[in-house]
Amino acid sequence: MLDALIDTLKLIPFLFVSFIIMELIEHKLNNKKKLANANKYGPLIGSTLGAIPQCGFSALASNLYAARVITLGTLMAIYLSTSDEMLPIMLSHKTNIGIIMKILFIKFLLGLLFGFLVDIFYRKKEHTNIKHLCEEDHCHCEESIVKSSLIHTLKIAFFILIVNLILNTIIDEEMIRHFAVSNKVLAPVITSIIGLIPNCASSVIITELYLDNIITLGSALSGLLSAAGVGLVVLFKQNKNLKENLLILLLLVSIASVCGIIFNYI
Repeated sequence: MLDALIDTLKLIPFLFVSFIIMELIEHKLNNKKKLANANKYGPLIGSTLGAIPQCGFSALASNLYAARVITLGTLMAIYLSTSDEMLPIMLSHKTNIGIIMKILFIKFLLGLLFGFLVDIFYRKKEHTNIKHLCEEDHCHCEESIVKSSLIHTLKIAFFILIVNLILNTIIDEEMIRHFAVSNKVLAPVITSIIGLIPNCASSVIITELYLDNIITLGSALSGLLSAAGVGLVVLFKQNKNLKENLLILLLLVSIASVCGIIFNYI
């Protein structure tokens, strides 16, 4: 319960900032073309932010994508480059700094590459969806930007807390260790699925397995590429297009699995 509460509290500042951004765009930004121009560089910004060692930017990105403030490519760039708890775990094990930087750099490059590729091939034009989200939550956004952002934040934080409580109860680390050990092709697929567990447990377990020499670097990369933390929880909560959410999930697993397999053979 304490772990679930701490994990949720860490996310509140990121959620609050994302809602503030959404409100400002909806109420203050008259020229939406500025937003479209900024999104041209979204994957670069996204993969850079995702590389920062924290778990909040994926939640922030999911929120902004649900409101169509950022593109799908930017969302994928953040998901792929996010490391969640990998860095603190490696530092606590006194892992060689060269290995740490190599993994972070690979994740950054892959986030950047696939982010731009997704935006090139997925050019779906949509208007910002902020007003619709406000109407669903009955937050009276027109009264106060800060008040409405706080209401949104507390509602999502409560939902994340419940999910974290459930996951912390049912996750069996020994069972995951058993399934993660496999051949060069199957192991990355399995670890990429493990990475989808929407809290910090997935990145912690995958990092520990790699540091204990139970899985290869390629298999570890697969799990860490798909480990978007609670960003996936926020995506499914906020983005009402279930089919699109499932496609994003499939795309994330596919990219992570293929990259892991390639690195295993390299």
